Amino acid sequence: MRALFLLVACGSVLAQTTGRAYEALSQAYESLKLSEYQAAIVGFEAAIQAAPDRPSIRKDLAYTYLKIGENEFARAQFGEAMRLDPADASVALEYAFLCYEGRDKREARRIFDRLRKAGNPVAERAFQNVDRPLAEGIARWREAIAKGADDPESHFELAALAEERDELQLAAEQYRLAWLRRPEHRNILVDLGRVSRDLGREDDAISALLAASRSDDARTAETARELLPARYPYVYEFRAALQLDPHNANLRRELAYLLLEMHRPAEAETEFRILADPPSNDLLSAAQIGLLLYGRGDRAGAKVYLDRVLAGGNQDLANRIRAVLSIPQTPFAASGADPMEMAENSIRAGFLNDALKYLSLANAANPEDLRVVYRMAWAANILHRDREAFRWFALARHSDDPAIASAADRGWRSLRPAEEPIGFAGWFFPLYSTRWTDAFGYGQVRADFHRRWPIYPYLSVRFDTDTRSNKSLPELYSGSSLIFAGGLRTSTWHGVTAWFEGGSAANYLTRHMLPDFRGGVSAARSKGRTLAGELPGAFAEVNGDAIFLSRFGNDFLVYAQSRLGYTFGRPTLRAQLFWCANLTVDTTRQFWANFIETGPGIRLRPAFMPKSMYVMTAAVTGKYLHTLYFDYPLYSDLKVGVWYAFTR
Repeated sequence: MRALFLLVACGSVLAQTTGRAYEALSQAYESLKLSEYQAAIVGFEAAIQAAPDRPSIRKDLAYTYLKIGENEFARAQFGEAMRLDPADASVALEYAFLCYEGRDKREARRIFDRLRKAGNPVAERAFQNVDRPLAEGIARWREAIAKGADDPESHFELAALAEERDELQLAAEQYRLAWLRRPEHRNILVDLGRVSRDLGREDDAISALLAASRSDDARTAETARELLPARYPYVYEFRAALQLDPHNANLRRELAYLLLEMHRPAEAETEFRILADPPSNDLLSAAQIGLLLYGRGDRAGAKVYLDRVLAGGNQDLANRIRAVLSIPQTPFAASGADPMEMAENSIRAGFLNDALKYLSLANAANPEDLRVVYRMAWAANILHRDREAFRWFALARHSDDPAIASAADRGWRSLRPAEEPIGFAGWFFPLYSTRWTDAFGYGQVRADFHRRWPIYPYLSVRFDTDTRSNKSLPELYSGSSLIFAGGLRTSTWHGVTAWFEGGSAANYLTRHMLPDFRGGVSAARSKGRTLAGELPGAFAEVNGDAIFLSRFGNDFLVYAQSRLGYTFGRPTLRAQLFWCANLTVDTTRQFWANFIETGPGIRLRPAFMPKSMYVMTAAVTGKYLHTLYFDYPLYSDLKVGVWYAFTR
């Protein structure tokens, strides 16, 4: 009886799944007849969700992508169809040709080789067209090296060709020779690690990849980390990596800290000494050795290293050593007893905490001097002591000096929202993308309660929309939803804010309400001349967000955006020319959520716009970082948007 019940239940589920797939396929094929390819793609994707193991659906979706010129998306679907049905030679050929066009000659050659051995004449000709140039190139580079071309470029080119031809032993040997001749190029270690893994030499692969993952080059380090095991490396793996790359200071320093954590200080000290002593002369390692010696009572030995740190030019590190040793820190040589003069000297030296102390002395000596009060408010505001700054700005805005009164009033108004029991904040960013030929709307309106609290509640409405309601767009670009939520936020500290909210997402396409829980940490840093400022000059900005999203499979995404450029223009039209670099990654390794973009851009703010509003245009070139079955080529995108934010 139980078996009969299970059979009936399974049959019911299968019938429902088949029905959904049939309905979606019918819509897709009807759209194909009308040449409505985007609608057909949506239908095929819905059918795949209902019946993910049917290769024919993926095959038809791939051909539809080819009709609109999306060869990379087509290649992904052909690859999945080939995985589901390896015997389908036509699908395998389509996938192989697209791999070849996408410069994945190694994968294309493998597939052509498999098919030609089964008697496929098309695959035979394609294999020869791929294999012959590789064999000839390998022969040429071998001959050049035999005649004396013993430079890293020659070995690297030979290794790359050998890897494409699956001559992995030769590739590994040549990558190693290229690395030995150019050890500062740790990206070669990534190639060596990848080939070693293909050869089954897991220990050699980890050694190369671990050394590359501690490279100063961020791209090399990130690529290597993706190929490493998810676990943290063992001590013997660090030592093997150092045998391969003995001059890798980051790698050796991390090993030393690991040994300290494992309560093996003698071994850690040995590693630190290698870095601290010539030729490396690493101040951080010298400080660590000095503290180790100081901690075990060897004051004379510690003094040798700590004196070098104090005189080494790294003021931040030196001040930390002074704090540990309880040495008084004098930010400047005082030239007199005037507290105001001492405060100004501290401000010029960047010691704002000291400046605030001297300003307090000046205020105590003359409480009626609102110039001093304004400077106290300014310093407290820079130090993020906003409640103090608000109080002093309120006093200074009554100054008889119009300049001080005006500046203090602006500061008071900017901090006033934090003193209200309910405040409102929001931001909007409508954007047009030429890559997607679509306009998107992003934004949020938020009601905050008691912002003066370290953690305060809020109500929120988010906008995540696009004008064409294009269902085939990845979730990163449009969720087609309005999101209603309540949550908690922390006060901003050094540009960092943490938040979490829960609510419901109302999808205006499907008219469904879905639970939505999200939260994360946002950080922003900027330096230089801003668009709202009065003076021209260079600027740099970095924004980062780490966000959990329940609605996208409990995914965790990290966004990083940086801009470096120059601010210029007249008061009637301020502008910023910049070069941007944007990185997005996630934990579930979805292709649409892992990419990097870079390119030039410009921001414009006419005088009639609020200071928190500007028009932005950026022309970026990007590349996906994680893909399922193929390597996407570079893409280009011209983005035009308007940013506006407010706080009330």
